[in-house]
Amino acid sequence: MPLSASPATLTVGFDLDMTLIDSRPGIHAAYRAFSEHTGTYIDADLAVSRLGPPLTQELAEWFPADQVEAMADLYRERYPTFAIEGTLAMPGAREAVEAVQRHGGRAIVVTAKYEPNAKLHLDHLHINADALIGNLWAEQKAEALREHGASVYVGDHTGDVRGAHTAGALAVAVPTGPIGADELRAAGAEVVLADLTEFPAWLDGYVASRA
Repeated sequence: MPLSASPATLTVGFDLDMTLIDSRPGIHAAYRAFSEHTGTYIDADLAVSRLGPPLTQELAEWFPADQVEAMADLYRERYPTFAIEGTLAMPGAREAVEAVQRHGGRAIVVTAKYEPNAKLHLDHLHINADALIGNLWAEQKAEALREHGASVYVGDHTGDVRGAHTAGALAVAVPTGPIGADELRAAGAEVVLADLTEFPAWLDGYVASRA
């Protein structure tokens, strides 16, 4: 039974990479395989240290500008072979999504990742979000957050904070990705949690404050 609220009054958005999932091992393997396949050097350690922005931004560091889009398509095509099995759920990820649903709300995932590959991650890790919207980064995420009526967006990057604020949503940040807690606060995050294990208790208080 829902604890409170209703699906119409509570929608929480979540980022994917380094918020709900630790995709570093899988993406590291994918970049190494892609480097071997293309014959182009890619520093996989460096690439996974700055996850968040769109794939094309990273590939532009390694390929000529006129090849980036084609290389991105090829990478996305090969990605499931190398990246899905090695990717883990972040501590508290499933519980965070379920906490929203226990309150009668909807948990949506809004990510810069290619949507079909994002869905493979969610399915493999049994993270049962109510909706998934891919291919949106930073302020672009506001499109989906507004469309779904999200009042909260949870992410690990300053781009996620900007997306939340552009949508008029509360920015809840977790320093589980490349950005530290102080920088997330400086970017304007209203709430900074240590990780998603703290989210259910925070959500209880948030819902109570809206009752």
